[in-house]
Amino acid sequence: MNLNPELLHFLVVTVFSFLIGLEVKSYRSQFTNAESENYFFGDVRTYSFVGILGYVLFLLESTTLLLYLAGFFSITLLYAILYSRNLLEKKRSILLYIVMLLVYSFGALIQTQPLWMSALLYVSIVFILNSNRGIEKYVKNINISEFETLGKMVLLSAVILPLLPDTKSIPYIPLSPFKIWLAVVVISGISYGGYILQKYFFPSKGYFLTGIFGGSYSSTATTVVLARKAKHLGGRNVIDAAIISATSVMYLRLIVIALLFNFEIGKMLLLPFIVLAVFGFTVAAFYLRNTQERKEHPDIVDKNPLELKTAFIFAFLFVAMMIITQYVTEDYGKVGLEILAFVVGFTDIDPFVLSILTGKFNITSIQITVAIMIAAGSNNLLKALYALWFGSVKKSYKSALWLAVLGVVTISLGLVYENVL
Repeated sequence: MNLNPELLHFLVVTVFSFLIGLEVKSYRSQFTNAESENYFFGDVRTYSFVGILGYVLFLLESTTLLLYLAGFFSITLLYAILYSRNLLEKKRSILLYIVMLLVYSFGALIQTQPLWMSALLYVSIVFILNSNRGIEKYVKNINISEFETLGKMVLLSAVILPLLPDTKSIPYIPLSPFKIWLAVVVISGISYGGYILQKYFFPSKGYFLTGIFGGSYSSTATTVVLARKAKHLGGRNVIDAAIISATSVMYLRLIVIALLFNFEIGKMLLLPFIVLAVFGFTVAAFYLRNTQERKEHPDIVDKNPLELKTAFIFAFLFVAMMIITQYVTEDYGKVGLEILAFVVGFTDIDPFVLSILTGKFNITSIQITVAIMIAAGSNNLLKALYALWFGSVKKSYKSALWLAVLGVVTISLGLVYENVL
């Protein structure tokens, strides 16, 4: 049995409008008091009839929409009268008016768009109404400047990026401006995701999770922060576990970057880096086994990786590493590339890794894989030194020792990996 389309649309609009009316009633009971009961616009039946009204008026005159627009302005006028009274009581919210307009739009939406659009609108309204307390919780902790930075990056990505030429127009650089900036946007996006998760979703979940999420965007900075905390609080197994876990996450992060920019290299790194990450997590689990973490608020790396200054510096380093790598590979070959990878590991390895993943150099895929492994290993040695320097030898020697072990093992695997493959 097939329902008439008009009948189906009418039933959907009525049910959605009625259910939203129930949600509004629930919202009012949670977030308002009895004294303000009369200052809201309608109840369950009102929302149901508004949805039906929008459907009928749009159906009657879907060409000029005069009746439909008249209904819209009538609802707005009624609410304006109510709102003027609310202002006298210092009540300025227009939330339920907006919800009613969305309910009114169901009639037009369901007759002009696929059914899933109306269902999506209904789910969105219900979700937002029920997430009021959660939204307020996060809004209080939001640093507005960070989202201003995000807006600038979206502008540069969505507006400027398509305007950049996708041809090799810069001398000595084997990539187009479009692909260079695209790579910067992708890396910044990955780092920003980890940063947001740590700062706003897991801000006070303990040192171990600080290491996990910190390693997703900067294992080096996370190591410094945690080492300083170890020096201040005294050596703790949980901080050692967090430092080791940050480096373990670094291996997983490099796998993701490699798979995104050069799938062949990503497949080559998959096995050794997963083994190294699992080894690191196993050592961290050993330190966590008999540890009871105190209820403290660990520091986080409170530096937005999407800052424009950071992005432009990264772009500059990316291009510089591409030029240096091209020069080294042409004049010194495989040995020169390996030495360069080791030296670069004592700085920020992302620009170097990205340059050899995306550049067109006279080197094989195996040599690229080996260079990434050497760079990751020497970067672990740098973090071991940081752990000793910022956390003191007495209080951070355990994490520093395991970082050094991971560094030596990673470099050793890299040096023998070409023969293994």
